[in-house]
Amino acid sequence: MIYTVTFNPSLDYIVSVNNFQLGMTNRTATEMMLPGGKGINVSIVLKNLGLENTALGFAAGFTGDEIQRQVEEIGVTARFIPVDEGISRINLKLQNIEGTEINGQGPAISKEKTQQLFEMLDQLQEGDVLVLAGSIPASMPDDIYRNILKRLDGKGILIAVDATGNLLVNVLEYHPFLVKPNNHELGEIFGVELKDRESVIPYAKKMQEMGATNVLVSMAGEGAVLAAADGKVYLAPAPKGKLVNGVGAGDSMVAGFLTGWLKRQDYREAFHMGIATGSASAFSEYLAGREQVEDVYRQVNSEVR
Repeated sequence: MIYTVTFNPSLDYIVSVNNFQLGMTNRTATEMMLPGGKGINVSIVLKNLGLENTALGFAAGFTGDEIQRQVEEIGVTARFIPVDEGISRINLKLQNIEGTEINGQGPAISKEKTQQLFEMLDQLQEGDVLVLAGSIPASMPDDIYRNILKRLDGKGILIAVDATGNLLVNVLEYHPFLVKPNNHELGEIFGVELKDRESVIPYAKKMQEMGATNVLVSMAGEGAVLAAADGKVYLAPAPKGKLVNGVGAGDSMVAGFLTGWLKRQDYREAFHMGIATGSASAFSEYLAGREQVEDVYRQVNSEVR
């Protein structure tokens, strides 16, 4: 079974506003209200690609109820731990204003609720897949991801981590199967600016030296780089297409990579599936479906050797 964890899920209110003006009343031209959070995005794309999975996390208030309802309506099994106080966050995404976002805080998660999650994760077995993705509420310690990997160490669980800063660095000693920083996040960790694929390579390898098994670096319009466990480095430009919505593209890349790997155990295939899936979501109004991914995958396979 594949499991994802979203510590701070959201309802994403995605709007476009024509001729937006600060200090004035603006009206939406289009709007969507969708379940969000990086782990949930991974779950939805995995489902779209034909892989059943279970989304774990925390849900509070009426927004938490709606997140769970929508996730289950999509066809993903949702096992969210109810939080008694506060509400799950609402994130405002201004779609056509250079990716501007206003993200909510989310509820405080108590030690007791965190322990409930640990007990859920203790039930994972050898061969299961776990994806830890996204930010954590301010009420949680920033070593929560590390504590999970330490707890599951040696159980034969394939773990992917998509996080930033210390959340990511702190897990490396437990050899996660996959980490997926973008080039800006990777540069921040090492105090450098990484603008092109070649410049990313030595720092992706450094993350491997620190413990990561595979390091997948997304670079938006510049493409992607994979420092793989087979000792090879794979590079690819971004597929051609019109950027429609960048929200969830990185999460989609994680889902695509895992799908490719689980189906064929081939790093080149996993890399191509990751690029195709991330790009297909970027070219879509929402997270990409299987047909959209297949269309972009054919382009990637024809152009990248």
